[in-house]
Amino acid sequence: RCYVTLSQAIGMFLGGAPAGPAGTGKTETTKDMGRMLGNWTVVFNCSDQLDVKSMGKIYKGLAMAGCWGCFDEFNRIDLDVLSVCASQVACVLAAQRERKDEFVFVDGDRIPIRPGCSYFITMNPGYAGRQELPENLKALFRGVMMMVPDFMLIMTVKLAACGYYENKVIAIKFDLLYKLCQLQLTKQTHYDY
Repeated sequence: RCYVTLSQAIGMFLGGAPAGPAGTGKTETTKDMGRMLGNWTVVFNCSDQLDVKSMGKIYKGLAMAGCWGCFDEFNRIDLDVLSVCASQVACVLAAQRERKDEFVFVDGDRIPIRPGCSYFITMNPGYAGRQELPENLKALFRGVMMMVPDFMLIMTVKLAACGYYENKVIAIKFDLLYKLCQLQLTKQTHYDY
């Protein structure tokens, strides 16, 4: 469902905005979709330290390169910066919609634009220090809500696809095993449960 929504957003010359709790695959889904479509996806971890000038440079660079930009935890940026980001993103998306070879950015620079450039923002709503996005910025992105996947259902389907007749029984056992590993093993990167 996320791929469909993000693909529709690109087709409408909008950005994509996956939102949901941490660990639901928002950034990974965006990167994976870019990889499948042959687009380089650059991930930026956003913080309240980003200012208007640095965001403008990032948007211009992505437009010139024709790359995708995934702005992780975009709602951590200060509200006054987010307001200006809306006009910066709108400028690039309007140039794409009109299929221009170059356009004038909001700061007056004439920028060459390559087709295929797109912007994605991921958000973790409800956490401390997160901003509500301004309406003019929300209008530029197509939202999709992500949720924690049902791992037992995924295991059942994978086991059935491999030909296991007792796939539900085995999936229940594996689900219990993974939950126990998650509870008892350390949070090191080689234990990815």
